[in-house]
Amino acid sequence: MRPLAVIGNVNVDLILGPAAPWPKAGTEIIVDHDELRVGGSAGNSALAWQALGVDFEIAANIGSDQFGRWLAEAFGHRSEKWPVRPEQTTLSVGITHPDGERTFFTTRGHLPRFSLADVFAVIDGARLRGGYALLCGGFLTDDLTRQYEAFFDWAESHDIAVALDTGWPLDGWTDENCAATRAWLSRSRIALLNEVETTTLAGIADPIEAARHISSHMPQGAIVVVKRGPEGAIAIRPDGQLVSVIAPIVTVVDTIGAGDVFNAAFLAALAKDEPLISCLRAGTEVASRAISTLPRSYGNPISPQEPQP
Repeated sequence: MRPLAVIGNVNVDLILGPAAPWPKAGTEIIVDHDELRVGGSAGNSALAWQALGVDFEIAANIGSDQFGRWLAEAFGHRSEKWPVRPEQTTLSVGITHPDGERTFFTTRGHLPRFSLADVFAVIDGARLRGGYALLCGGFLTDDLTRQYEAFFDWAESHDIAVALDTGWPLDGWTDENCAATRAWLSRSRIALLNEVETTTLAGIADPIEAARHISSHMPQGAIVVVKRGPEGAIAIRPDGQLVSVIAPIVTVVDTIGAGDVFNAAFLAALAKDEPLISCLRAGTEVASRAISTLPRSYGNPISPQEPQP
């Protein structure tokens, strides 16, 4: 199996809900569900790998408070080299709604100070050579984002394939944010996008044609994956052919982090050199299980599958 690493945002998530309608200012409501858990795109993907028994490394930083210590404890030895920032740990409060949507309130905290030096404190390029690095949270990790070009140079020099999932920009998909993302994608070997991100970045309404357009501006041999929620997922292979899978029908409990869980299961299968359709299937099946279970479950540890013709 090829080596795996995730690099990006790890923070604390406090999930409350469901809440409907939105309460009036100055009032208090009682909700049925609360959960304090590891969050952030990198954190969600790492939790899935951990539950699935996948070997990986995770580069992150934490704040100098009890929440930072709690995050580090969740990953044991994998967090031993995480830098500790003097800021408080980033906290995100997610309010879920009956229709499956959610609203987040997030503090800036420690995440903007995550840097390339913090990555190198954890990740050894020689160990990760020939593997995959999942790069997440680009619109939250300000210091690292300014050093993305140097990060891509480092990854290329060690034959590390970067899988990019930027997450949603806090100020939306402005022209500036779209241009920055297109530049990052031009150096990424795998794009892990949702449908809105795909069509917005390409300026094309059809997600398949939008994915093909994005693929044409990425390095030769790149893969573009579009996560479509209950409709499953599609991917454009390096030869331009479409691959698609449907998602299992489940009763949704909590969709927070679904795309991050998909990323983890997809890359775990890809690291075993499984066919692209098997990788898509792994992503949709594990993510579907995660969003339909409380407490969250990812299924049994994954095992290698026989290659498909």
